[in-house]
Formats: sequence, structure tokens, C-alpha cells
Amino acid sequence: MPIIQANGVELYYEEAGPSQAPAVVFAHSVGCSIDIWDAQFAALADRYRCIRYDARGHGGSASVDQPTTMADLAADLAGLLDALGIDSAHIAGLSIGGMTAQTFALAHPARVRGLILVATTAEFPTPEFWQNRADTVRRDGMASVVEQLLPRWFTPAYMVREPAVIDGYRQRFNATDPIGYGRCCEAIGSFDLRSEVGAIKAPTLIIVGDQDPATPPAMAEYLREQIAGSELIVISGASHVISVEKPDA
Repeated sequence: MPIIQANGVELYYEEAGPSQAPAVVFAHSVGCSIDIWDAQFAALADRYRCIRYDARGHGGSASVDQPTTMADLAADLAGLLDALGIDSAHIAGLSIGGMTAQTFALAHPARVRGLILVATTAEFPTPEFWQNRADTVRRDGMASVVEQLLPRWFTPAYMVREPAVIDGYRQRFNATDPIGYGRCCEAIGSFDLRSEVGAIKAPTLIIVGDQDPATPPAMAEYLREQIAGSELIVISGASHVISVEKPDA
């Protein structure tokens, strides 16, 4: 199991593709893991050095039970690139992964070849909501919130069509460490780049599902307005975890 020390955190990662090719790094959404990028990882590994990793507190990565901000998660990403000897990369992030990518791009502009911001936002209100989520899973466990979340991740049609996939995400969410998940929820709650995101200079592609209730198209449109030269694509018939629900698109 490939574990690497990054920013003092043990992160699980996978790598595929030519080692000398341009790197693409995939960051997943909160409560999920690297498997949300299965299709994209496979599709791009013939011509890119593809790297995907579990955020702290998720999947095979270690939990860190201390106050956590998006800057900490961006520092984890920087540490991962350092440990792998990668000077710069394209960064693809979904939801909290996209927030991490924005934060990383502002802190390390020379290290970003391009940004792919998927189902994400420059601010995710409210801090009280995210603190309540963190407190709930610590007190009552992950299963106490999973049935509220799955209909926000996937459209009703997809949930009916792919029950085995949905059950897999239910099981993986329930297996996530509530302490690590809670700390990442708190990082989302304290995240607000609205006054800074316009300083991103990297070529940026923004992708959102037209049926996403978590980070709806209006949030994506705000990013497009703020990031000069960025492009916005709205995927029809998709909810929040677009990379799974609409992999071909």
C-alpha cells in the first residue's frame, strides 16, 4: 500500500502513466476517496503522470485530530508533490478537493499548470452547518448522516439505476474515520476565498452538474466570473459527484 509522508501526514496515493509526462493530481470530495476518479485516472494515464491521493482522515490516509484549515490541506498537497519530486502539475479537485486546489493555486502559483475545479465553490456556508456536521458524526457516527448525503451526491435517476454503486459509497462513507472527517468539515466551514480567488492566474476549467444541490451552478458561475479567462461547463443530468455519475462527459 503506497503511503508517503507529506507535510508530516501519512497520505495514501496511487500513480500511473509515464513518469516524465506532465503530472495531473486528483483530489477527491469530503467523505469519499480516490475511487471517485477511477474513470478519469484510467482515461488519462496513457499520456499523463496521473496521481490521486486520499485526503487526511479519508481512505488509506492518516487522520490528524487537530484544528484543520484548507491551508493545511493545501500544504498536504504541496508535501505530496515535493515527496514525489514534482515541480508543477495540473490539479483536478472535486468539492473540498477543488477548494484545496484553489488554496494551493494561490499559495503556489508557479506550481500549477492548470486547474480543473469540479463541483466546488469559493465559499461553502455556513460555518455553523459544518461544525454541526462534525459534531454529529463524532457523537453519533458516520451512519447518522449518510442517508442525507447520498441524494446530494447523486441524482435520483442514478440512485435507482446503480444501487450497487450507491451501496458501495454508503459503505465507504460509513467506514471513514469520524474524527478525520469532522476535521475536514471544520476546514470547509472556515473556508472563504471570495476576496482572493480572482488572483488565480492558472488556466482554469470549471465543471458543475446542472442538478447539483450541494454546489449548484450559481457557485460555479461565481468562480467563472472571478477567475479571468476561465471556462465553465455545465453537465446535464448530473449531481455533485460528477466524476462518477457522468464519467464520459
